[in-house]
Amino acid sequence: MKTPYKNIYNVLKLNRFIVLAVVLCSLLSSTFSVWMVFNTNQKALNSAFAINTDGSIIPLKLVTQKENFRVEALAHLELFHNYFYNIDASNYERNLEKALWLGNSSVDNLYRQKKADGVYNRLLQYSLVQKVLSIDSKISESNGAYSFTTTTIFEINRGSIIDTYELVSTGNLIMVDRNFPNNPHGLLITNYFENTLKKLNDES
Repeated sequence: MKTPYKNIYNVLKLNRFIVLAVVLCSLLSSTFSVWMVFNTNQKALNSAFAINTDGSIIPLKLVTQKENFRVEALAHLELFHNYFYNIDASNYERNLEKALWLGNSSVDNLYRQKKADGVYNRLLQYSLVQKVLSIDSKISESNGAYSFTTTTIFEINRGSIIDTYELVSTGNLIMVDRNFPNNPHGLLITNYFENTLKKLNDES
């Protein structure tokens, strides 16, 4: 008995259905794979990992890293402004040397300018004491770059006269290798500039 031939149109319809099903499955599979890669990448960008002392992996959120950076940056700025402006005849060389480790050539250029203007000679000649009273820094981020504005209040003791000043300075912060004890926070001040210097005693 002869095997009846299948209708050619039914065979083609079946083949087309199979092809479409395979293509659809492939498309869904590819879409799912792309989504998984994207999702994994986003999680990786928002997380970092550190090895604990016992060998376990500790996830660190990017938010936490930014918070830690802000704390380090504020400490770095306070350290720099204390070294650079909290000076007297006995400690200015040592303090300024430490301050120069915390900034780039913009800080060094300012130091040289002050030296050329006789600031430190007057410090020695008249035994002046320049004391920092407060340091208030604001840090902002734009496209991964960090800038700061710092308001430093300091007084200059001339013996019988004490004058108080407000200095507003600006600059940027970049990350560098830590260098303990010279640069414990691993940051460097760039584009440092003294914007305004105001004598507060005149307001009273």
